[in-house]
Formats: sequence, structure tokens, C-alpha cells
Amino acid sequence: MSKRYIYLGIILLCSLFATTGTAKELKIGFVNAVKVMEQAPQVSAANSRLEREFEPRQREIANGQRDIKALEDKLNKDGAIMSEAQSRDMSRDIINKKRDLKRQQDEFREDYNIRRSEELDKLQKQIIEVIQAVAKEQSYDLILSDGVVWANDGIDMTDQVLKRLGIARSGTAAPTAKPARSATPPREPAE
Repeated sequence: MSKRYIYLGIILLCSLFATTGTAKELKIGFVNAVKVMEQAPQVSAANSRLEREFEPRQREIANGQRDIKALEDKLNKDGAIMSEAQSRDMSRDIINKKRDLKRQQDEFREDYNIRRSEELDKLQKQIIEVIQAVAKEQSYDLILSDGVVWANDGIDMTDQVLKRLGIARSGTAAPTAKPARSATPPREPAE
């Protein structure tokens, strides 16, 4: 419902500028956020960092799964020739290992999601800074992103943002314009 009011406000603002003879022409730009998130080199770098960071724990979980499977196979194969106490102890050991493995998996998933959110937050801040720098350099009055049904290629500045992100990634000069404070916080990434 609040998005409706925002869009209505933008439309009213645009029509106000269009009807007043003394108002300057409004320069509007558009950034395709999905395309930026798919193509920015910082996204693949963040994914690689996460993969390297969590790979040892992922291997540990996979080893635990193999160990449990081996114990279950042994119990199924040798259960008939084991004593009742041995069979019961092995079953209990399997249950305990499964419980520990589930806890490890839950902790892994939670830790991974927290780190992923941290990386995405950093990336979103960097993207916003680049968008704001491009907008200031090219004297845009308004930049739209999510919720745009259609945008003319003439106002689409997505490729400029991606180019600047690529330059920032390669270590050359990052945007020089200081970002303005955003009125709305960046959206949470979809899981």
C-alpha cells in the first residue's frame, strides 16, 4: 500500500514539474537492480569468499553423513549377529550422531545466512554509492529501481553502474562523489 503512495507521489511530482512553465526539465534515470546483482563482479567475489570460508564446515558435515551411513549399514548387515546390548548401543550411537549432525547443519545454515547477509549489505551499500555518484556526475534528479514496469533505454543507467562497479573491483578509482543518505534502507535480499 505504501508503494502506491510513493508512486502516486512521484507521478504528482512529475506532473507538477511538467505543468509549471518555470520549472526545469526533470532528468530521470533507471537502474535494473536484478541485472546489477547478476553481473557485478563483486557478487561473484563475495560468493567465492563465502565458499572458501564455509567449505571446511561443509566437508565436515559431509564426512559426518558418510560416518552415519556407514554405521547404519553395519548395523543392518551385522545387527543379526550382534548381541542385543551391542545392537542397542550402536543404535543409540547412530541416533546421537544424527542429532549432532542436525545441530551442526542448523548452525552451519544459520552462520552462512548471517555471513551472506553481511556480504550482501556491503555490496548493496557499494552499489548505492556508485548509483549516487553516477547520478550526481550526470545531474540526474531522480533514479528509479525496483517497481519499474518499463524504462526507455535512454534513461537506463544500469550498464554505467556495472562499468563503474567493474572499475571499482579492479582497484582503480572508485566513485569520488560522496553518497547522499538514502531515505529508505536497501531491501533485504530474497532467500
